[in-house]
Amino acid sequence: MFKQWIQSRTLSVLAAALTAAYALAAPAHAQDIKVGFNADQSGTAVAELGIAARHGFDLAIEDINKAGGVLGRKLVGVIRDDTGAPPKSIQNMTELIDSEKVVAVLGPANSGNALAWLHLPQQKKIPVIVPVATATDITRRYANESQNYIYRISMVDREQVALLLAYAVKATRNKKIAFIADSTGFGQQGVKDLTEVLAMHGQQPVAVEKFGPKDTDMTSQLAKIRDSGADTVIVYGLADANAQLLRSMEKINYFPTTLGTWGNMSTPLLNIAGKKLSEHIIFATSTAEDSNPRAVALAARVRERYPQMPTFVAAAQSYDSMMLLAAAIKQAGTTDGAKVAATLDAGVPDTQGIIKLYKKPFSKTEHDALSVSDFNLARWKDGKVTAYSDAITKAMTPADLKK
Repeated sequence: MFKQWIQSRTLSVLAAALTAAYALAAPAHAQDIKVGFNADQSGTAVAELGIAARHGFDLAIEDINKAGGVLGRKLVGVIRDDTGAPPKSIQNMTELIDSEKVVAVLGPANSGNALAWLHLPQQKKIPVIVPVATATDITRRYANESQNYIYRISMVDREQVALLLAYAVKATRNKKIAFIADSTGFGQQGVKDLTEVLAMHGQQPVAVEKFGPKDTDMTSQLAKIRDSGADTVIVYGLADANAQLLRSMEKINYFPTTLGTWGNMSTPLLNIAGKKLSEHIIFATSTAEDSNPRAVALAARVRERYPQMPTFVAAAQSYDSMMLLAAAIKQAGTTDGAKVAATLDAGVPDTQGIIKLYKKPFSKTEHDALSVSDFNLARWKDGKVTAYSDAITKAMTPADLKK
């Protein structure tokens, strides 16, 4: 509990410092182009991702302005912290759109917050690019409208499952794969996706267990999984609970190949489980600090300015989101939301991001710029998230990625 309090306190102090820094910045001029940012930066464990995304947003705007801005105008970020609470997130979106008159918004970090306010930018014709939240339905709710204003450059839950199981079916030596998930809607939806995708590989889980998100002892569930003969386990929960799962594995000396979603790169896993235990879980990600020279360079810039930088991947995704938004505004020749969204659908010029070179990343029917083919595996190593590769990842082909 003390470590969790310290972590929460550190996030709050960091968020306050960043807010003060923005408050001291020069006020926006009438000709400036305002872009909103609305994400948790202090309220929940997801705040780590929100803070990192804010770093990427900030640095992208800085780079764009150094290169001359957009349409001959300076970009200005308008920052809001939704504290992980849907009512606050809705209030922030209303203020950003109606009072601040932003031309677009990046955010949020929490999927539930996005699902609570998607109707607002959709009704007001304000493009949104989601750089963190992963719920599959975020970009699909308005897919049948004449114009869908919701886009994303982030992981997508079903796509993560496709990668994890592609690895799992090759990693298992006895074709015995088990699932364990938290009892929330997030975890149980994960089990549903896992079961459906594993069936596409012609297999069924040999055990399915669950735990409460605040549980600290999962030894009984793990004993059942061990007794089922499973040599590969996929865990679907948040980082703090997954850390307790790793500690429970240590108690019964049961260390199967363990896989999980990108939330495992949050520092609660490292802080609770410790450096060595954290290395036992392999997880999906779109990038890592050492994935390519662009990621190395951005990570160095972020760490120089923000030494306590949390999860890097959200910074990279947010940076790329801002670059694609700027490219769309330039291509459209206007900040009009309907025309910017139509341009995103029709295709912007090839845009180099941190994660990849984006070539027509969106279309009328596809508003997720990243898919399973863009994802990689990573794990903690010496206290940092690093790219993970082995003989299995090198042997995987597109045909293995079922979804």
